[in-house]
Amino acid sequence: MGLMIVSSVGISFGGLVIRAIETADVWQINFYRSIALVVVVALIMSLRHGRAAMTRTRGIGRPGLLAGVMLAGAGICFLQSITNTTVANTLFMLSAIPFFTAALARVFLGERLMRTTVMAMCAAAVGIVVMVSGGIGAGSLYGNMMGLLTAFCFSCYTIIVRHHRGIEMLPALMVSGCAIIVISLVLRWGDLAIPLGDILYCFLLGGILSGLANSLFIAASKHLAAAELTLFMLLEFALGPVWVWLFIAETPTRATIAGGAIVIGSVAIRAGLELTSNRKRRKAGIQPPL
Repeated sequence: MGLMIVSSVGISFGGLVIRAIETADVWQINFYRSIALVVVVALIMSLRHGRAAMTRTRGIGRPGLLAGVMLAGAGICFLQSITNTTVANTLFMLSAIPFFTAALARVFLGERLMRTTVMAMCAAAVGIVVMVSGGIGAGSLYGNMMGLLTAFCFSCYTIIVRHHRGIEMLPALMVSGCAIIVISLVLRWGDLAIPLGDILYCFLLGGILSGLANSLFIAASKHLAAAELTLFMLLEFALGPVWVWLFIAETPTRATIAGGAIVIGSVAIRAGLELTSNRKRRKAGIQPPL
């Protein structure tokens, strides 16, 4: 849970970084962001495994390739959604991720959720609805469907990573990054020149924020149920508006503040209950489950 909290808090600064980018469009951002992500993950692999890094990379096999494709699909569909419908609609669709993941995990992994986790998921979903309620509109059917497909692709990625937690899945991030680089090159060939400042922000977004968040996500997947992984991701939606409010005075609505407080509170209560439960188990001499 600590890994996922750090991961979600880190990636929640992404919106603030994107606000600082002046001229780059979404495909240009993704091109440079993905380059940074691939480089950072390759560096992490080298530091962790040394000469065995290439062997570990090839060892992801079909599961790792499929996970990378799903993560790339989620990233691409997200861009299509947020540029073809309202931000509120996109966030509303993404709030379905924990529920998609729970359903898929029940079918393919046989994972059952504790009642406290289900209650936290439902409370967090209410918080997301409150956050975006003021901005939900008809939007574009295409954009709304892309948002729903984003949620489905990321849930599939989570299931694959969780199911194959015995495999080093960090290289799947490189697969995802390379796929987006190729697609961005095809769509923006000859139009990739952007200011140096924007490039640096893209590198910060991909190399530090995304690299950190995704690496911790994969590490946490070895210890949390699939639905719990995606539950903690909702912190990103709640904290993102807070940073732009604090640093660039982009004032959130009352609904955003109230909904964000519900999300943060539900996740905090879920983590607190788990800590209390583990403390009782330790006193009783029972090893906490992984």
